[in-house]
Amino acid sequence: MIEHLLSFDLSALGIGYGTVLLFALLIGLLLTGMPLAFVTLLVALIFALGWFGPMAVPLITSRVYSFVSSFVFVSVPMFVMMAALLDRSGIARDLFEAMKLVGGRMRGAVAIQTIFVSVILAAMSGIIGGEIVLLGLLALPQMIRQGYDRKLAIGVICAGGSLGTMVPPSIVLIIYGLTANVSIGDLFTSAFIPGFMLAAFYVIFVIIRVKLNPDLAPAPEPDDRPWSEKIKLLKGLILPVLVIGFVLGSIYGGIASVTEASALGVAGVMLSTIIRGELTLSMLKGAALQTLATCGMIVWIGIGASALVGVFNLMGGIDFVSALLKGVSDTPIIVILTMMAILFFLGMFLDWVGIALLTMPIFVPIVKDLGYDPVWFGVVFAMNMQVSFLSPPFGPAAFYLKSVAPKDVSLGEIFRSLLPFIAIQIFAVGLLVAFPAITGH
Repeated sequence: MIEHLLSFDLSALGIGYGTVLLFALLIGLLLTGMPLAFVTLLVALIFALGWFGPMAVPLITSRVYSFVSSFVFVSVPMFVMMAALLDRSGIARDLFEAMKLVGGRMRGAVAIQTIFVSVILAAMSGIIGGEIVLLGLLALPQMIRQGYDRKLAIGVICAGGSLGTMVPPSIVLIIYGLTANVSIGDLFTSAFIPGFMLAAFYVIFVIIRVKLNPDLAPAPEPDDRPWSEKIKLLKGLILPVLVIGFVLGSIYGGIASVTEASALGVAGVMLSTIIRGELTLSMLKGAALQTLATCGMIVWIGIGASALVGVFNLMGGIDFVSALLKGVSDTPIIVILTMMAILFFLGMFLDWVGIALLTMPIFVPIVKDLGYDPVWFGVVFAMNMQVSFLSPPFGPAAFYLKSVAPKDVSLGEIFRSLLPFIAIQIFAVGLLVAFPAITGH
């Protein structure tokens, strides 16, 4: 098939048919199970050779170099390293115990506590998978043992664990900032309120659900512990709060850039593990290997996507898609909603890294032409990616939880449990689109 494509001048097809062929080839190769990074690189190479000839190949390498040489990109492995260290330490466990005091004696307290823990973990690292696995190990058995409705427990863990997409320092916002050439500090500031707003929606949903149907959550267990013991529990909050203060405080205070703050965060988490007496060589090795694997995946997808977008741009494809989207309606908000629908659809099948790197170079210029702020659009994009983490058939949150959930919890049950939380996320996307002032833009 590839030899046949290269046997004639692809540019003779014209940009319309060329775009259709490019996306058909992309989807066809993805359906074979080939990794996204290799698919995008292969398609980029085919169209570079078939459309422009061998002289176009160096253009791919220049696009790749501009992506991987960005200084801000250094913050990604730092935040991944923070999450990897948190996975292997007891910080999250102690945090969960300390947050038991937050729920108080209300019905559904453990579910609410889980959401609060999710927010704190998200503010520490901005990585999603590790949070869901941690909460699946800490909170799910406890909620099932206490008699919580399984669907409510599963939904709270997956939705809460995905808050790392929105709550700064979010890796999603960092990658968006890199591809859209937007200030990551501005993105963090703008995403702060929407991230906490979404967490508040989850808490309100849990409170209303257990109020309407008390059978979904047990009455709170009596807490007969003395105050001295409760105060000791609060010690579990000290180190996480200090790390968050190091990272976000240095960014918002203008003391450090995002990259420098990420290094402070790694130092803070490492110092925390030393204080707790948990830092070992095997722990460092495991965290480093996890960081290499995760960042390797992100870099390879970035290389492939930036090469493909570069070739597509040279073909005139971005102008073609821009005209196509703008032709949907004369009303700018309809064009934005069309983009949201495309992102929602792609989110059911592709990883968020691939979606960001493939679509944002096309969408962001259109957003600017329509008169919208790219910082606002970045926050809306991150909120949309919240939906993608939960959406069937390939919602990663469900697979993360399945890996640690009891054997009798099926993927079908997990996805059914996520439906009301997906509805909440879509509602939140709608709010951000209708009221951009929520982001401060």
